[in-house]
Amino acid sequence: MSDRSVRKSHVPPLWLRIVVPSVLILVWLALGGLGGPTFGKLSGVSSNDQAAFLPASAESTEVQAWQKRFTASNAIPAIVVVTADSAIPKQELGTTYQQLAEKLATVNGVQAPDKGQQTSVAGPIPSKDGLAVQYIVPIADSNEVKTVVADLRSVVDDNLPSGTKAWVTGPAGLTADLVNAFGGIDGILLLVAVAAVFVILLLVYRALLLPFLVLFTSIFALCAAILFVYLFALWGWIKLSGQSQGILSILVIGAATDYSLLLVARYREALEHEESRWVAVVQAWRAALEPIVASGATVILALLCLLFSDLNSNKSLGPIAAIGIVFALLSALTLLPALIAVFGRAAFWPFRPKVGAEERRLSHAGAVAVAGLEGISGLWRRVGSLIARRPRVTWLVAFGLLVLCVLGLPQLKANGVQQTDVVLSQSDARDGQSVLAKHFDAGSGSPVVIVADQAKAADVLAKTKATDGIAAATYYAGNVRPGAPGAAGAPQPVVVDGRVLIQATLSAEPDSSSAEQVVKTLRSTLPSVDDSALVGGVTAIALDTNETAQSDLAKIIPIVLAVILVILMLLLRSIVAPLLLIGSVVLSYAAALGVSALVFDHVFRFPGADAAVPLFGFVFLVALGVDYNIFLMTRVREESLRIGTRPGILRGLGMTGSVITSAGVVLAATFAALAVIPILFLVQIAFIVAFGVLLDTVVVRSLLVPALSYDIGRTIWWPSRLWRDRLPSEAAETAS
Repeated sequence: MSDRSVRKSHVPPLWLRIVVPSVLILVWLALGGLGGPTFGKLSGVSSNDQAAFLPASAESTEVQAWQKRFTASNAIPAIVVVTADSAIPKQELGTTYQQLAEKLATVNGVQAPDKGQQTSVAGPIPSKDGLAVQYIVPIADSNEVKTVVADLRSVVDDNLPSGTKAWVTGPAGLTADLVNAFGGIDGILLLVAVAAVFVILLLVYRALLLPFLVLFTSIFALCAAILFVYLFALWGWIKLSGQSQGILSILVIGAATDYSLLLVARYREALEHEESRWVAVVQAWRAALEPIVASGATVILALLCLLFSDLNSNKSLGPIAAIGIVFALLSALTLLPALIAVFGRAAFWPFRPKVGAEERRLSHAGAVAVAGLEGISGLWRRVGSLIARRPRVTWLVAFGLLVLCVLGLPQLKANGVQQTDVVLSQSDARDGQSVLAKHFDAGSGSPVVIVADQAKAADVLAKTKATDGIAAATYYAGNVRPGAPGAAGAPQPVVVDGRVLIQATLSAEPDSSSAEQVVKTLRSTLPSVDDSALVGGVTAIALDTNETAQSDLAKIIPIVLAVILVILMLLLRSIVAPLLLIGSVVLSYAAALGVSALVFDHVFRFPGADAAVPLFGFVFLVALGVDYNIFLMTRVREESLRIGTRPGILRGLGMTGSVITSAGVVLAATFAALAVIPILFLVQIAFIVAFGVLLDTVVVRSLLVPALSYDIGRTIWWPSRLWRDRLPSEAAETAS
């Protein structure tokens, strides 16, 4: 009999078989019981305010700090725009339209008027064409924007003058629509992801019970991760956003399922050699421990590299996602072994693995022409035979296909998009912005904010007014707004520590590229009259966010690659193989971005991409792509130690082919579920990662890496002992 023959090993004592699984299951039930209820609480500690994620060194962040010194209010403006088919009579502005302003001011959450003011609502402000009016409504609590905007829309609908239409837009309206779009993260996203995984597991295992055990493992991992993320966000240790929350759920479900698939595959193998399910679990756990831990550590460290980001949204995602991977790893190595040990072969019903099944397959297969493919059948035997016959042709064709995909990369427009393009579903605020731009200066309600020296303020104001793209500019004079009822004469500026604020209205929409160009122009020209002048506001925040995200990409990519390379060298005890793997996943990443660029431009017709999309895509694809190569190459190394490198490559591919392909399909399906949330960033990440994972699983891991490794031979293990010490089979191969 070979070392893979049927054997009876020492079975752990009864008390150990009862106590260990029971304790592990109870611990995870407790974590699930505590973490499950926190799902609905995450929105209470989550923020989607773009400004909150900028670094302190950003110019727009400095301007925000100055604004807080000029006013204690953290109000965010909503703009109500009302249009009519014919010119609005002037006499109605002081009656019907003024009454609407009074109604808006009574909405709970609207900022209370300062002493001496009747209302904090500015308006009705008529348009030059006489066909529209606007109201500027300051919302006091930025955490309640969604609720207040919904109430404003209800008040507008109930009190709208006859023959008119109205929209609630501006920064508050756009934020409210963004929060509404994220509303499905707690429910529909998780439901779609779990349903997709369940269907795939049913097809993979052809068993009724095992898919539930794997899903329980994933869901309890997510519950535990959510609990810790919620507490850390509550304590102010991390900043949670809607996009981080969605990615966390998908990442945990996908990673925990992938690790579970690997463990279950080794468990099934062990059950074909062992009578005892308990012994089989221990053997499977030992065999899967190294690749699962190495894979998890790779992803965790790659995610933590985001801590080097200057953009706080990226920086916060690192530890949030890393927490998720930690619990995915722990659940796959503790909860799942306990569950499959309890259920044993019954978990695979109706196709239970039988002792001696592999030996019978070997005896029925007979002799094979290619060493390493003994007992391998079906697709992976054909792939292995192809690689053995034509290794160089195989990897060159795979390489050429990836290079062809990379050609689309220059078309990727990842320099940010307008805020009105972020939400893909129907948006009242987006429609309102278009109406506002038609009748008013498009930047109304979202001014460029300039902090200037009081002594040079007049020159700064004049320079600002003379800048192309600026419709109007005035000093900040408290809550007095030019154009509002009761505002007369030139306002007197508020002065704080020798500084004044200047508010400049943009001609273009504040989230457009034209508006960003105006900010760039102001930042380059104002220092000529005041070298201490600072330019901020909504447009500047978007500009600084995009520029910071682009600089993060150039800084973090080399760090992530260096970290993963070190892990692979330690794991494989080699230099050549890790370099090969790193090169393959980078090429796969570039190919995925290239195809995504073509799809985004010519299929979905997206206006562009968030500047953070390439970075997030890189971290997920490279870290997760290396995962599958780790699963493959650790098994290849194990088999190479036993039967030689080239046979070991074929056998490693044959033994892991089904499980890694299944894992790739599961991960692609879970990330694809992100597309149910109508946010441009999440839809783009969903496509990039889902397509990239499938590309990596089907082309890179199945063809490119094994064929190139087979072509190189033992040299892939240089300079380890596996490279130096030849097995008899390899010596005979060299001699022949």
